Amino acid sequence: MEDYALRAVERLTTRPAEPYATLTVAPITPLLGAEVTGLDLARELTPEQEKELKHAFHTHHVLVFRDQDITPEEHKRFAGVFGELHPVALAPEGSDPYILEIKATKESRAVAGNGWHADGTADAEPSLGSMLYITTIPEGGSGGDTLFANMHLAYELLSPAMRGFLDGLTAVHDGALPWTAAGQTPPPEYDVPCTVHPVAVRHPETGRKLLFVNAPYTSHITELSRAESDALLELLYAHIARTALLHCRVRWQERTLVFWDNRSVQHHAVWDYFPHTREGRRVAIDGTSLHA
Repeated sequence: MEDYALRAVERLTTRPAEPYATLTVAPITPLLGAEVTGLDLARELTPEQEKELKHAFHTHHVLVFRDQDITPEEHKRFAGVFGELHPVALAPEGSDPYILEIKATKESRAVAGNGWHADGTADAEPSLGSMLYITTIPEGGSGGDTLFANMHLAYELLSPAMRGFLDGLTAVHDGALPWTAAGQTPPPEYDVPCTVHPVAVRHPETGRKLLFVNAPYTSHITELSRAESDALLELLYAHIARTALLHCRVRWQERTLVFWDNRSVQHHAVWDYFPHTREGRRVAIDGTSLHA
């Protein structure tokens, strides 16, 4: 490991343990993710629980809550602790506008999230985060894990020269790309978002820098030729996908809720359970504009 990378890792692995009074936080890896116990998400949080949970969220970026029995309304109320709810794009008529139903069966030919990405980065104000609650896991209890990658660390593990180069760049995020990649066109009623974001942004709450490009939505880097942009983006995507130190894996159980920071991490919903069924619901939270 290069010295600059070692220093970045040591800053995280040598930080003192946090003294939580109202909940228990057990890291999944030293660098990303934590399981939280001691909370019943069907109940309203106390001010102290809310304060400690927000601190854990900014520290670990992915929080896992097991054995939770929550209704859709309780799910939305918990998400509302962190901000205004983000409406579902193209929500079916008559459905809850803030709940996205997630389901894959033996009839599915593709599943949402099967590849490294962050949600809705083409929006001018990308989502703060998402809360996914799984109600049905694949038969036999295995498969369907979600992988997460730490985008703060992805930036920090790059060489100082590369970080300096990226700091001056911006990239186009185009909401039409997932449609065209599937050989489709967006429906006419969909107001397709398209936004230019810095390639390296600062987290709106912590100020910590992170890498902000992802394959499904990032079209190109505006300051480079198309060939240069393609080559650099492929290098960054390979870095995210192949650097195991960035990753944590969440193994789903029924009645598990996972809350991730959509700025700080990318995620990959592994579709390795065909022809079995996996089902749940997701609520997203509004974010803010991002700056270098």
